[in-house]
Amino acid sequence: MSDHYSRGAAGTTPLLVLSKITAILDAFTLTQPVMTSSEIHRRTGIPESTVRRLVANMTDVGFLDHTPDGVQIGAQMASWAVHTKRSRDILSAVRPVLAELRDVPHETVSFVREERGLRVCLAVAETRHSLRREMYVGKLLPLEGASGRIIADYSRDHLEDSVAPSQTTAGPTIGATGASADEHPTGYAITIDEIGIAEIAAPVFGSTADLLGVISISGPRLRMSLHQCHHWSDLLVHRAEHLTRTMGGTLPVRTAPQHPPAIGTGTGTGTASRLS
Repeated sequence: MSDHYSRGAAGTTPLLVLSKITAILDAFTLTQPVMTSSEIHRRTGIPESTVRRLVANMTDVGFLDHTPDGVQIGAQMASWAVHTKRSRDILSAVRPVLAELRDVPHETVSFVREERGLRVCLAVAETRHSLRREMYVGKLLPLEGASGRIIADYSRDHLEDSVAPSQTTAGPTIGATGASADEHPTGYAITIDEIGIAEIAAPVFGSTADLLGVISISGPRLRMSLHQCHHWSDLLVHRAEHLTRTMGGTLPVRTAPQHPPAIGTGTGTGTASRLS
């Protein structure tokens, strides 16, 4: 009789029902992908009445699927596995680019994507300056700033209404710009908010030109003036486009974002200085 379902990770006490569910899922193998409740009972040692109850519940929520000969791992589980692998592939490509970018402006560089109307940070290379904007993996942020503008421009879910309006201190804030349509078809965005946080962002795309996420450089305005943001824009956009191609992505056919400036005094287009 297996006691697999009663064991947890070192130093933890797992919920018993979750341990049993895990044991049932672990019981399936490449050589035995379909099993009956009796076979699961024999393989796991879980009482057969409990197996039948859990199998019924797991089938209801898509963890398992019925077949003529028993049950098998559900398609829903396979779908989650695909999403997990894709996310890991994306992050393995993104992390070294963030570290490389961080060491040019010496400011925080992050990779975010939209989740349920918010920005979620998936990867970050923090600045080494003591004065910094707090950013960490898993941080949730409103759809605002330069990365919020990029998400609004390129999202197929039409999230424009979720984007918080940009604010400004003295001087203009650029809502969205591009070096030129020929040089950078994806464009970039720059914002400086009312508390003096500057951000420049550029999109990364998937195989069908869907938005995978946004790379951004952010920091205090005293170190990231509007002029300096434009100076870094060429490097940022090229790195974003490189990531798109590395992950088999496709750049969208359309030119840079065409929405109005983020604030009244901003301009809709700008010229980025090329970095050698």
